Amino acid sequence: MYYYLLILIAVIIVASIRQVNQYERGVKLRLGRFVRLIDPGWRIVLPVIESMHKIDIRIKAVEVPYQETITKDNISCKINAVIYYRIAEAARAWLEVENVINAVSQLAQTTMRNVCGELSLDELLSNREEAAQRIKNTIATHTVAWGVEVGSVELKDISLPEDMVRTIAKQAEAEREKRAVIIKSEGELKAADNLAQAATILSSSNGALHLRTLHTLNDLSSDQSNTVVFAIPLEVLRAFERFQQPKP
Repeated sequence: MYYYLLILIAVIIVASIRQVNQYERGVKLRLGRFVRLIDPGWRIVLPVIESMHKIDIRIKAVEVPYQETITKDNISCKINAVIYYRIAEAARAWLEVENVINAVSQLAQTTMRNVCGELSLDELLSNREEAAQRIKNTIATHTVAWGVEVGSVELKDISLPEDMVRTIAKQAEAEREKRAVIIKSEGELKAADNLAQAATILSSSNGALHLRTLHTLNDLSSDQSNTVVFAIPLEVLRAFERFQQPKP
């Protein structure tokens, strides 16, 4: 009789052993009431009267599917993101919300639509990090009661309609042409300033223009062309006039 009783006790003890891994925490209930949080290791959970639920506390990456949204300037677009979060308080994650993963995903979807609706398309495209930070802050405010700690939110893709893509491409091309014209005009203005400065220096120094003329002739001597059109400086012609004037 005692032999069978010992066997029964041994079976109950073996059946009561539960293993909690290092990356998990156990939520222990006794008669339906929360008792305490179980740390990693082998633990005894009495059958029938006690139960334990394991919660994974590792960082999770949840991809939020594409969401249809309308920006502040009434432009339709699709946006998806990735949320990185972890369970900071396992007891709350089990007791306060039925399915924490699904709850975080649903909250992220609605938050993305709301935040994108408060931004214009230009703000959304140029300040993606700021938009992601606003989404993260809103989600973190709600999930703290669930024992969830939101690490970051990354916007993966912003999909626009084809006609809007063409419009943005034309706008970008016009902007590039505008910058090219401005750069070209600035270069021409600087070249004109340099030419004016050079002309001032040559005109203020006697013989400078003649030396420049000789230097130009030296450069032309290496050219193989047969015809050279050369403009004689006015100072040279005036020098010939002085030679032709009769002596008194």
